[in-house]
Amino acid sequence: MFNSIFSSVLSGSSFSGSEFVIITITAFLCGLIIAGAYTVRNRYSKSFVTTLVLLPATVELIIILVNGNLGAGVAVAGAFSLVRFRSAPGRGQEISGIFLAMAAGLAAGMGYAGIALISSLLISGVGLILRLVQFGAENRGVRMLKIAVPENLDFENRFEDTFHKYLKEYSYDEVRTTNMGSLYKLTLSVVMKENVSSREFLDELRTLNGNLDISLGRMIEAQEAL
Repeated sequence: MFNSIFSSVLSGSSFSGSEFVIITITAFLCGLIIAGAYTVRNRYSKSFVTTLVLLPATVELIIILVNGNLGAGVAVAGAFSLVRFRSAPGRGQEISGIFLAMAAGLAAGMGYAGIALISSLLISGVGLILRLVQFGAENRGVRMLKIAVPENLDFENRFEDTFHKYLKEYSYDEVRTTNMGSLYKLTLSVVMKENVSSREFLDELRTLNGNLDISLGRMIEAQEAL
């Protein structure tokens, strides 16, 4: 009984109406599972989650139509390769969601309804757990410090004493020129010490950089792309 879950419901290169309905419903269920899990603790758009719901059924339809037809299979592979050049780069989670939806559609299209459902539940569940426990999340105590200094100011080692006084950790992320080269803009990742005043920290920095712009804020999550 258990092994029957992993067998194909399709009888061969041809398929009946009932078989088509079973695998199509399975593909839609897989899409709903994947999209539903993706919306939990994640950034998403309505268009993207709708795509996740429909993508398995679309792939499933293509697979059952080209089953056993080598020429049609090659043509479909060429059509899929064009999608990469007509889509914007996405975050890693978006791309993994699309790959999972396509894999579920592929399994459903080959008749492996049980594998499609179990894989969608298992992989989506693991991804959901990883997001809930914030696996691999950056240290939330890290903040971004930006300091503008005039071009005639020797900024190297100028702020180090103040940094050691107020910061637990710090690292220089970027040094660049701005305002047509008349200013330097320093960007650092910093972790403040416990029970220190951000205002006093900024006031001391202002006395060192000629009272130019200084900003201290949370780190902006990068748009990771694959």
